[in-house]
Amino acid sequence: MTVVDLDASDRLQPQRLQPLKALRAFRRLVRNKEDTAQVFEIMRALSGRSLGRGYNRMLTTMEGGRQAFLRDELAHRLDDPAWLVRFEPGTVGAAYREFRESRGFTAEGLADEARKVAPMVDAPHPIIWYSRRIRDIHDVWHVLTGYGTDALGEACVVAFSYAQTRNVGFAFIGWGAAREIRRENRAIPARRAVLQAWRNGRAARWLPGLDYEALFARPLDEARGWLNIRPATVYGAVPIEARRALKLRG
Repeated sequence: MTVVDLDASDRLQPQRLQPLKALRAFRRLVRNKEDTAQVFEIMRALSGRSLGRGYNRMLTTMEGGRQAFLRDELAHRLDDPAWLVRFEPGTVGAAYREFRESRGFTAEGLADEARKVAPMVDAPHPIIWYSRRIRDIHDVWHVLTGYGTDALGEACVVAFSYAQTRNVGFAFIGWGAAREIRRENRAIPARRAVLQAWRNGRAARWLPGLDYEALFARPLDEARGWLNIRPATVYGAVPIEARRALKLRG
């Protein structure tokens, strides 16, 4: 099986891309960038066979296969303060802890947004489990890549994610957001930043199959070197004030 949606007969079916549905959801997202459910609507419309292929790729490596066998729910760990407090300052885990505490984010909050458009997202199926894994490590990839949660940072991290997952939904969001940012402020090199993020994602080691508990214990700089995650120089050169001022509203 290669796809993710459950039809009325409870069978997994090959999912066709639905670009018009994705476009309508993107327009709603542009009007209100806080409407995170629209991100999942876009991903639902454009994921196609990428999730099945990603899960199958996990099975081709020893560590990825181990993670697939364990089928750990990362959201449970990422929302566990007792687990997060174990990580020493300077580690990936400490950086993630600071990231979520400074923004008030939770993995379960992201899951709730996904449930608004994908009621079967919690189904006990391996490919749907893989889709939850990709969802839950989104904020970890923010930490690893150095992209913030401003509009440009989100556009870049999804471009990076497209290179890692081959999920067209990520490409659609990243390039569409870059276009809207350029319309709002032409001085911001949004397209170059997104293109660099995609290239960085291609150059990096494949992240979905990692042991994230072990990764969290590593020093952040060491982890970036080990994973070959290159610096986000184009994004980093944009003044923080300019990034924060972006509204992404039509």
